[in-house]
Amino acid sequence: MAVSRGSAADRRSELGGTQIEGRHAVRELLLAGRRRVRDLWLADDLDDSPILDDIRELAAEARVTLRRVRRDELEAAALSEAPQGVLAHAAALEPVDLDELAKPVGGRPPFLVCLDGVTDPHNVGAILRTALGAGASGVVLPRHRAAHVTPTVAKAAAGAVEHLPMAVVSGLPSALARLSELGVWIVGLDAGAERSLFDLEVAEAPVALVLGDEGRGMGRLVRARCDVLSAIPLWGPVASLNVSVAAALACYEVARRRQSPGEGSSASDSELMQ
Repeated sequence: MAVSRGSAADRRSELGGTQIEGRHAVRELLLAGRRRVRDLWLADDLDDSPILDDIRELAAEARVTLRRVRRDELEAAALSEAPQGVLAHAAALEPVDLDELAKPVGGRPPFLVCLDGVTDPHNVGAILRTALGAGASGVVLPRHRAAHVTPTVAKAAAGAVEHLPMAVVSGLPSALARLSELGVWIVGLDAGAERSLFDLEVAEAPVALVLGDEGRGMGRLVRARCDVLSAIPLWGPVASLNVSVAAALACYEVARRRQSPGEGSSASDSELMQ
C-alpha cells in the first residue's frame, strides 16, 4: 500500500515538521542530521546554558544560518505555546511506505503505534516520545483524523520525530487490513474490552497498537479490523485515562514482554530505539 499518491514534495508536506520549536526538539533536529535545516533563530536575550551551547555548536558544524532576533519577533513567529527562545526551519519530514513499517527492524518484529482520531497535538507529541522510548519501530497516522507534525507536536515529542518512522495513510481501516495481510497482529485499546492489556499474548509477535481519541475511542471500522481488543485495568472511580497515558502503559507492556533474556529495566536508550 502506498503511503500517498502524488509527488515526493506532496508526501512530505502531509507529515509536516518544517518549523521546529523548543530547545530539546531543535537540538535533536541538528543532532540527527537527517534533513536540511534552513536556518536557526535564537532570541537575543537568552542566558547561557549547556543545551544552548550544544545547539550553537551543532548549527556551526552543519553550517546552518544563525539569526539572533528579538524575543518578541521570535514569539510572534512561533506556533507553539513556549518556544523557549529557539526556533528552526527545516525540510519537511519524509513519510515512509506502510509496507516498510511492517518489516522487522534490527532482527526484531515490527512494533507499530496507530492513531485513530487523536487530534490534540500535545497528546500526539507525548505518544511519539513514549513510542520511541519503548522501542516502537514506527507510527501510522491517518491523513485526516490525527494531528501531524506541527510545531507543538514536535516540541512535545522532544526530538522523537527525527528518529521514528511515520506513515501517512488515506484511511486507517484499509491500512490495518494491509498490515494484517503482512502478518501484523492488530491490537486495539478499548475501555470496554474483556481482555486485560496485561494478558496480551501477541506482544512478542509483529504487533500494531491502535489508540482512539479520548471521547469516542476507535471508529467502528477501525475496531472491526482489530484482531484483539484489550483494556487497561482501572481500579479507581475514573472511567478512562488520557490517551497519551494509555499509550505509555500499552507501549511499555509490549516492551516488557519483548525483553530479551538478560535485559532488565535498565536497558539503554540505544537498545530501546532499535
